[in-house]
Amino acid sequence: MTERVDVTILGGGPVGLFGAFYAGLRGMSVRIIDSLPELGGQLTALYPEKYVYDMPGFPAVLAKDLAQDLVRQASRFQPDLVLEETAQHLRQDADGYVITTHKGTDLPTRTLVISAGAGAFTPTKIGVPREEDLFGKGLAYGVKSKELYRGKDVMIVGGGDSAFDWALNLHPIAKSIKLVHRRDQFRAHEESIRELQSTSAEFHLWKVVAELHGEDHLTGVTLENTQTKEREFHSCDEVVVNIGFKSSLGPLKDWGLTIEKNQIVVDHLYQTNLPGVFAVGDVCNFEGKLKLIATGVGEAATAVCIAKTMIDPTAKLFPGHSSDLDLSAHPASS
Repeated sequence: MTERVDVTILGGGPVGLFGAFYAGLRGMSVRIIDSLPELGGQLTALYPEKYVYDMPGFPAVLAKDLAQDLVRQASRFQPDLVLEETAQHLRQDADGYVITTHKGTDLPTRTLVISAGAGAFTPTKIGVPREEDLFGKGLAYGVKSKELYRGKDVMIVGGGDSAFDWALNLHPIAKSIKLVHRRDQFRAHEESIRELQSTSAEFHLWKVVAELHGEDHLTGVTLENTQTKEREFHSCDEVVVNIGFKSSLGPLKDWGLTIEKNQIVVDHLYQTNLPGVFAVGDVCNFEGKLKLIATGVGEAATAVCIAKTMIDPTAKLFPGHSSDLDLSAHPASS
């Protein structure tokens, strides 16, 4: 069995990464478990090329750069990383808990901080033939690199914030932008709508994608009018589908946690109903909850400090200001 750690962070997104750093700051042994192949959570998996504007100290920072800095910060104390493994089962033992992954790996821990964001997320698909065949060949559900769309005819499907954000981000570099939405009302911010309407982007409203065309790569789509059912072909190089994501807590629902509306209920100390198990960030719910990275990292620091006092009752809840600490023995990775 793998060595038992003081705290396991379930979820390698921004909140979990800061929790791992803070646990290291408290002298705790740390393990991070994430089902994705790389750390960063949604920052790297969903919108790496989008700017984040509400992170303290950063007037504007690309999501992928913020993720990279958080990884560097967390790596200062060399946490044990378990990537591409999904936490499947949780059982309590005399010294805390044992988490078993879908690969059958047993990972003992004294305490657990769940920072799984919205849970496992999968993009909502448009539901047409050949969608799986053309995924990654002109069809995408997000933008990993804006350069891929330079000089291309791009079609964006959706009417929410993500669709408008990507339309605005790609408009300066794409050859053309077409926005397709099944009605004429949008869920995006009014300013984003006005800004895109002032550009040369084409709006195709009351339309849905009915067919995808192309063999080795997408060459175009057939749009269907949701009212008249008339169809028309549009050539394009790339299609970005932004019609939402489905999220689920998956196996966590069977752990005996109190869950309401797909969120884990916690108290004012971010403790769940299971002793020594905490939940922070988007995955948890309490009165006055704000789903922001800025508030989530504070929740993580608090949960880790409470966990520290549970493991070591002589430890202080507040470790002091980091500016008063000597971390020269733990340099941040480059």
